[in-house]
Amino acid sequence: MSMRSWMMRRMGMAILVPPNPIPSIIPSFPRSFTTLTTPFLTTSRRLTLSAPSSSSSSHYHFSDFGEGDCVANAIPWNGSKVLLKGMTYTQLQKWVQSHGYRPGQAMMLWKRMYGNDIWAFHTDELEGLNKDFKKMLSEKAEFRALSLKEIRTAADGTRKILFALDDGMVVETVVIPCDRGRTTVCVSSQVGCAMNCQFCYTGRMGLRRHLTAAEIVEQAVFARRMLTSEVGSITNVVFMGMGEPLHNIDNVIKAADIMVDEQGLQFSPRKVTISTSGLVPQLRRFLHESKCALAVSLNATTDEVRNWIMPINRKYKLDLLLGTLREELCSKRNYKVLFEYVMLEGINDSDDDAKRLIELVKGIPCKINLISFNPHSGSFFRPTKEERMIEFRNTLASGGCTVFLRLSRGDDQMAACGQLGKPGTIQAPLLRIPQQFQMAIGNSA
Repeated sequence: MSMRSWMMRRMGMAILVPPNPIPSIIPSFPRSFTTLTTPFLTTSRRLTLSAPSSSSSSHYHFSDFGEGDCVANAIPWNGSKVLLKGMTYTQLQKWVQSHGYRPGQAMMLWKRMYGNDIWAFHTDELEGLNKDFKKMLSEKAEFRALSLKEIRTAADGTRKILFALDDGMVVETVVIPCDRGRTTVCVSSQVGCAMNCQFCYTGRMGLRRHLTAAEIVEQAVFARRMLTSEVGSITNVVFMGMGEPLHNIDNVIKAADIMVDEQGLQFSPRKVTISTSGLVPQLRRFLHESKCALAVSLNATTDEVRNWIMPINRKYKLDLLLGTLREELCSKRNYKVLFEYVMLEGINDSDDDAKRLIELVKGIPCKINLISFNPHSGSFFRPTKEERMIEFRNTLASGGCTVFLRLSRGDDQMAACGQLGKPGTIQAPLLRIPQQFQMAIGNSA
């Protein structure tokens, strides 16, 4: 049976699917749970980045959804031009030298792209650089990987930025101001997402494609360039927008490395947080290779519930996920993982859930964020009431946990957690509700 036929039978509908073998992170689910259970791919074949061949001007080539090893070392191209924001400083320096210029020119260029409050988008903004060098850049390099489509401002000051990609797809970024002088940019790592978390609007899209390192980095650069004067200094980055960051681990690690470079954007590694739904092999690799912070989207205290609301749990169970964190973090000094817990009324917010959560995180240096669920079209979940969230928090705190409440920001513009993206006519499946929760879901299902 061909891969196309296999996937169409598996999904129960006609969608665009790759002819390559299914990557190892995609779990195999029992048919008894639902007829449509696989983390969902609604993708064309423009996924990960490599240099263009002579027979094609496209700069994306299909490769494994997980841990490809070609991306991080590839020079990124846009047609015949190199994408400057897709290179680490070491790559940029080598590229500049390959065109006959001194390494010092590379550092000057780097600082004008990422530092000195310039955030250059074209050669006219490269004051002080050699004229011949600027001419070479205009001929052989591309500064921009994204095009601004729209900025929407929510009542609380949150900004949702819509970017158009060169293939016509759209990705969303959120800038969240804070009265305490800490403004956060929430960046996306994919167009859509394959994980199919049942409470997440982005998950309804399925996966369209990975973002390149340049497309990820430019979200943060654009936010600083366009919004710093309005919202103040942007100090924090969270990879909590569209997509599962560790599903695109090569480009995410590379983008994070560029963001924390001391000569560039200068984000503190402790203030750049990469979130994951629990891809254990990639999580382990991230903890070994990156200096940045880690957040784990937990959202349930039993495998039964997490299997339903986060299907990736059927491949990487809670015991494996939390055991891996205990093992890896015991060798990291002054490092705490952030557990995110989206609270769903009647599903994961009971007293027993709070008590189990205390036990689950024992031995793991951590903080816990309790997040209010943000409703969206087609969702049958309801947010836990604020009074109940406070009770839940107090139970965790009395059990020795460091815990915070995170209420919605930007929800009137669909800019809040779990609200990004725009599903098309083909959507990822809603999974069958377990019997014991059908009463809690009630008539909203």
